[in-house]
Amino acid sequence: MILQRFLTIALVLWGVAAAAAPKPPSGDEALLKAYDAFRAGDPIRLARHAAALEGHVLEPYVEYWQLVLRLDEVAAQDARAYLQRHAGSYLAERLRADWLKELGKRGEWHTFDLELAPLVQDDLEIRCYAWLSRLQRRDESAYEEAQAIWLEPRELPEGCTALAERMLAAGRLTVAELWQRARVLLEHGQLAAAKRALGYLPREEAPDERMLAQAAGAPERFLARAPRTLEHRPVLEMVRFALVRLARSDPRAAAEFLGGSLGARLPEEERKSVWGRIGYEAARRHLPEAVQWFRLAGDAELGDEPLAWKARAALREGDWPLVRDAIDPMSVAMRRDPAWTYWYGRALRAQDDAAGARAYFLRISGQPNFYGVLASEELGEGVTVPEPFHVATEEEVAHAGRAPGLARALALYRLGLRTEATREWLFAVRNLEDRQLLAAAEVARRAEVFDRAINTADRTSHFHNYRVRFLAPFREVFRDQARAFELEEAWVLGIVRQESRFIVDAQSSAGARGLMQLMPATARWVARQTGISYSPQRVLEVETNVTLGTRYLKYVLEDLGHPVLASAAYNAGPGRARRWRDVKPLEGAIYAETIPFNETRDYVKKVMANTVYYAALLGGATPSLKERLGTVAAKSSDERFNGKLP
Repeated sequence: MILQRFLTIALVLWGVAAAAAPKPPSGDEALLKAYDAFRAGDPIRLARHAAALEGHVLEPYVEYWQLVLRLDEVAAQDARAYLQRHAGSYLAERLRADWLKELGKRGEWHTFDLELAPLVQDDLEIRCYAWLSRLQRRDESAYEEAQAIWLEPRELPEGCTALAERMLAAGRLTVAELWQRARVLLEHGQLAAAKRALGYLPREEAPDERMLAQAAGAPERFLARAPRTLEHRPVLEMVRFALVRLARSDPRAAAEFLGGSLGARLPEEERKSVWGRIGYEAARRHLPEAVQWFRLAGDAELGDEPLAWKARAALREGDWPLVRDAIDPMSVAMRRDPAWTYWYGRALRAQDDAAGARAYFLRISGQPNFYGVLASEELGEGVTVPEPFHVATEEEVAHAGRAPGLARALALYRLGLRTEATREWLFAVRNLEDRQLLAAAEVARRAEVFDRAINTADRTSHFHNYRVRFLAPFREVFRDQARAFELEEAWVLGIVRQESRFIVDAQSSAGARGLMQLMPATARWVARQTGISYSPQRVLEVETNVTLGTRYLKYVLEDLGHPVLASAAYNAGPGRARRWRDVKPLEGAIYAETIPFNETRDYVKKVMANTVYYAALLGGATPSLKERLGTVAAKSSDERFNGKLP
């Protein structure tokens, strides 16, 4: 009896100890720990977790991480062995790019040249190393090709800096070209990079550092005390820089200086160029003087971005000849953008050239985007959803699901490594044909990775499935909440498609969460208004998130009275949406195109186009896009706009 009791107690204690002992991590747990070790730069800890991941679908990632942590000493045979084992994969491409940069840094040009040819991606730094490799072989045509990098409006990566120094040493960069780069950087606010570019100038050609600091930090004071003579280039450039710098904060003050005695002392070419820059900054603030200042710029070369804002300023003023004058000098790629194709057609029609307008509308008619829809409507055609819907067969879906790249991407999504997952997925689908794309989209849909389903179905050229392009998961929730707040369901779905692509736990870098991407402060406020108990965790619940989001959407719609304004407000806030109106009524499409924030401008156009397609898929008679855009009312008499960028 005593022995039996002893054995029972021993078994119980053994069971307790076994239960308390740490369990070996599952493959997924080990993978996440390996990833943490990689990010911490800890090869020993990474190797310990790698041992538990043999045969895991993401084992190639662990191998890649181990190679990257010792890339500065990795042997060529080790790198090539990995590239051969995983040939054609995203990770092989990524390792090849990493290794090429290391080879370029070391100057191992023979190996670099051998490994460069299979590279798929375009990378600025690798291009610079490729030019350096050609220069090592005395191929001096590389100098001319490399000139293109010199006007990049950002800090150059290490390989490009080495190339620039080689060009300087060979006398291939003139003082004028050094100033040209410095000017580009200064105008884009890249002060530190500009200082480095100016450091290459001969001492007698370089600006005084104190003068540069004054022009950057207190441009108005600097211009008020500008040197009497502007003949020396460094002084002239600092005056120009101060004018551009001041225009970024106060275009009217900059215009006053340029229109006065200081401007009269500038060479005509420089004066016109600065007028163009002031016009650009004024147009982004919707100042009425922008058109006048662009006219003073005359034939100055402005670049695509200022020309786009010249066209937008002309649209707000209803000056159709100036719209054409702004679009004509744009680059070929810019002129082909659907926005400028559409507005050029509108300008032609406004000038009684119906045939020319029709030709421009036909170029983009039928494209499934904002301006493609508007162009179709200008031609008297309604929105059509391509039918029949091409549905992938079970065999096609099964085949897509076995693709290693898609399998790795889904595993990464499951683990919450969304950035890596999306890169893996995009690489895997980059060359797929339409039917393969639709099969991959269905794989994503079944895995509830709805953003990949939508984006992958969006890539098809001939065979389409718009029910996947415009997915509507959680349909009952959206329908019920849209009805509860008297909102159009298609518009709510159009908002969510743009906000989160229906990813339940989506979280932005700014902290917006859930399907309708609610900021914490907004969610708390709406929860109080609707009597819902608030907690950060509840915001990710589908029904709670949609309830709060649709209630807020109803609030901004009632406040602003127009779906275009409400869409802009949902992205950028009601105050900004209100300030972006004009002193006169504006066509809704012009309001949307002249939103100063690139993100919000793109957002509003996509939301409104999404709405049209969702409405068509939901069925029933619906307004056209042009009817939806309508007219945005003028600012009320008590509203004033102070010219500061909102």
